[in-house]
Amino acid sequence: MATTGLAQEKIWATKSVYDRAETAHFERLAKESRGSACSVTPASGSLANEVAKARQHIKNGLQCVNNIATNVNISLQDLPARVAAIEKDTSDLRNSVAELRTLIKNLDLKAGSTLPEPYIAICPAKPQEPEAPSKDEDDDDVDLFGSDSEGEDAAAAKIREERLAAYNAKKSKKPVLIAKSNIILDVKPWDDETDMQALEAEVRKINTDGLLWGAAKLVPLAYGIHKLQISCVVEDDKVSVDWLTEAIQEREDYVQSVDIAAFNKV
Repeated sequence: MATTGLAQEKIWATKSVYDRAETAHFERLAKESRGSACSVTPASGSLANEVAKARQHIKNGLQCVNNIATNVNISLQDLPARVAAIEKDTSDLRNSVAELRTLIKNLDLKAGSTLPEPYIAICPAKPQEPEAPSKDEDDDDVDLFGSDSEGEDAAAAKIREERLAAYNAKKSKKPVLIAKSNIILDVKPWDDETDMQALEAEVRKINTDGLLWGAAKLVPLAYGIHKLQISCVVEDDKVSVDWLTEAIQEREDYVQSVDIAAFNKV
């Protein structure tokens, strides 16, 4: 019974072989890891070079900054002197302008007097204008029609009188221009029952010197009412438009109002 049970149990007879293989495997891994660590060494050298280059760049940058600061300090030191020079030039310029203004003012004041010698060539004296003859002298020198005091002879006087007579005769024959106006009047009745023919007859009864009645017609207004539109020609010097409209409105039995529709000069 005991022998049978022991035979049925499983025994790892080759365990030592597996242990040695595992040990060899881990040793090999350890060697490989150490070899890879050694291969990093050259990289560490290149990193140092990069760090050195970075430090050199930083140093160069700081040197440039120092140079710029030095130049700025030099410029700032020169700035007050330059500002002072500009202010001095500005003051001199203002003084020169003031002197020129004073000189021009003095020249204006001395325009009517003799100028100093340095300015004679620049500003020559203004030539004097000839004096205009007086009115009395002109009247004495020129006499259009002559005078008896100058000993005019009878023949010259006779010729002058004949010419004046011929001129007056020609002027008297010239026709006088008469100003006239053409007027169109709107005469409105009271209602549609007004006799428009009688209204026109009453208007034409107005007669005076310088008034000439023309054509007339009826123009409809509204609600059967018509107005009389009549034209006339008047002489402006003899007939007044206001008088004519008032004379028409005096026909109160027929006329309600009068308006001027058109007014033209003839």
